Amino acid sequence: MSSFSNFQIKNMNIGIIGAGTMGVGIAQVAATAGCRVVLFDANAPQIDKALTGLEKTLQKLSEKGKISQEKAAEIRNNIVKGEALQDLKDSDLVIEAIIENKEIKTKVFTELETYVSESCVISSNTSSISITSLGAELKKPERFIGIHFFNPAPLMPLVEIIPSLVTEKTLAEKMYTLMKEWGKIPVIAKDIPGFIVNRIARPYYGEALRMVEENIASPEQVDEAMKTLGNFKMGPFELMDLIGVDVNFAVTTTVYKDYFYDPKYKPSLLQQRMSEAKLHGRKTGKGFYDYSEGAEKPTAQKDEVLYQQIFLRIISMLINEAVEAKRLGIANDEDIELAMQKGVNYPKGLLDWGKEIGYAKISETLQSLYGEYQEERYRQSPLLRKL
Repeated sequence: MSSFSNFQIKNMNIGIIGAGTMGVGIAQVAATAGCRVVLFDANAPQIDKALTGLEKTLQKLSEKGKISQEKAAEIRNNIVKGEALQDLKDSDLVIEAIIENKEIKTKVFTELETYVSESCVISSNTSSISITSLGAELKKPERFIGIHFFNPAPLMPLVEIIPSLVTEKTLAEKMYTLMKEWGKIPVIAKDIPGFIVNRIARPYYGEALRMVEENIASPEQVDEAMKTLGNFKMGPFELMDLIGVDVNFAVTTTVYKDYFYDPKYKPSLLQQRMSEAKLHGRKTGKGFYDYSEGAEKPTAQKDEVLYQQIFLRIISMLINEAVEAKRLGIANDEDIELAMQKGVNYPKGLLDWGKEIGYAKISETLQSLYGEYQEERYRQSPLLRKL
């Protein structure tokens, strides 16, 4: 019988490892759903900082009438500080949300397994590292699964559930049900680099960076084109500045390496230099844009023909990725569409968008780019020409 056959989704004890923005955000989500949460971070002062920030957030939500004062107090009281990793020993589910480093994560999981019960589910919030490889060192790798939230976790509805090759068969469905209980929109994805969202979304950044590197357009022109013609809430450069230029670069690098250096996911030298210079975006005060006090955002030099070129190039690459994800069965059509709309706020599903523009037009655009660059980066999904 499965160790998880008696897994209960009510009144759960949740352990969170990592008290950064993501960790405390997930703690808030679990506590809001009535779970008891132990929040642990190897850097103890970070827990106090995170909980102080959470108290301010809850106070603001209460003042705005989004939640009652009683609910705010209940959420805060549901979260306690863990002094050591051992304090997570009574957890039914542990979610790790620390630095994107496989070695560090693996070390934490192997230590954690010595404290928790046989039936405790251990999971990672990694955005791009293989779930199978992360769980491989565990004595019970079948208890391990990916549960990937999007930032900020309390606001972004999507959660990707990623079983490894050896995850116990019923566990993905149980986590799917649990995330629904927590008020989230879960999708189940294959354990491939980048899962659904971070794989399909790579060209949104990659093609934007390439056009700027080649002096085809400025960052503000690319952002303006995608917002005005594509109705995206944020352009690629604004979004990279929000995510963190360094974080976005790290995800691209991981996906590129894990796909055995497929040129489709080749990282940008410009982004690497910016990461090295600590021009990480909003969090450092400067990235592709300047966020220092009094700094003015540059105005895009309007060029309708160029804007059409920018939009068609980026959207064609995105649609091609979505079609390839469909072909490979990375997720079903509904989950592919949901993931991009709910995980990164795309204005519509990419498969539907392909139908709207016309798959022939997308194919023609990619063929033209392939003719110009003679690069595998622009190869079409075998399914694209059949649609």
